[in-house]
Amino acid sequence: MDFSEAMETLTFGEVCEAAAVLKGIAHVTPVMTSYQLNETSGARVFLKCENFQRVGAFKFRGAYYAISRIAVEKPDRPIVTLSSGNHAQGVALACRLHGLQAHIVMPLPVNPMKKQATTDYGATVYEASDRRHAEQIAASLCENLHGILVHPFNDVAVMAGQGTTMLELFDQVPNMDVILAPVSGGGLLSGLCVAAHALDERLKIYACEPAGALDAMYSVQENRIVPMTDPHTIAEGLRASLGTRTLPILREHVAGFFVAEEHEIIEAMRFAHERLKLVIEPSSAVALAPLLRREPFLLGKRVGVILTGGNVDLSVFWQSLEQAANDDSGRSVKKG
Repeated sequence: MDFSEAMETLTFGEVCEAAAVLKGIAHVTPVMTSYQLNETSGARVFLKCENFQRVGAFKFRGAYYAISRIAVEKPDRPIVTLSSGNHAQGVALACRLHGLQAHIVMPLPVNPMKKQATTDYGATVYEASDRRHAEQIAASLCENLHGILVHPFNDVAVMAGQGTTMLELFDQVPNMDVILAPVSGGGLLSGLCVAAHALDERLKIYACEPAGALDAMYSVQENRIVPMTDPHTIAEGLRASLGTRTLPILREHVAGFFVAEEHEIIEAMRFAHERLKLVIEPSSAVALAPLLRREPFLLGKRVGVILTGGNVDLSVFWQSLEQAANDDSGRSVKKG
């Protein structure tokens, strides 16, 4: 049994404890508003900008809190996780801050920018051909290195850390009606749900999911984990299936699902960049899409939106600018 098994269910008290541990460590991320967004959506919208969190995503909260507990109980054990995205970076930085070794297994396809950031934080990275292969490598590392697995979402300490996002949002924005958040494995949404309904039972929480990866919606409807074996979405952070601990929490707390098509995800990213001056990942854009299409239920409501991360690989964009600059320079030389 790994350390995460010590806590079986998520409680509001655990979220509050996580907030105390994270105080002064995690950023208190800003809430942004936009007249243009309110006009477009027909709602009063409050954007909780976790794209400004350490490592550029909410994942740092859960990773740091989970690892802080391990560092106290088992300070000499290395940390193992499997993630090709923001959880990898969160674990790597948390381990660096605690002086622990981090071993990260990344299933393909791997985002080069996120892999580089993970190694820059000092983690050892292993690539795996797919999710099953990644699980095998992670299990082998835990056995051979006597490592402790910090699961990306199916870990109560991780969920508690993610739930601190909601505690902050409640302090920043009064009297919200609805919360929109993306869902993948359900760790963030579980933390949000437990924290939110401890503070305000009337609050409606909606999960937002890509049309090409609707496993969470089907899992909640069927009360069983429906694995997403072949997701088709640019929202790379939303390709995991729910966990055994997150499914029952979502079934109890989530009011419903909003589904985003791929073109809506792209439009939401573009709206955020052009109108809000925010760089957000496709996973974040999934939660913005229902507002931009003016979902009838959201009209007139005070809506909190969790923008989960901003780690977008813009290398192609910068290359195009460099090429344009070189072309202009060449033309200037010819004129001279």
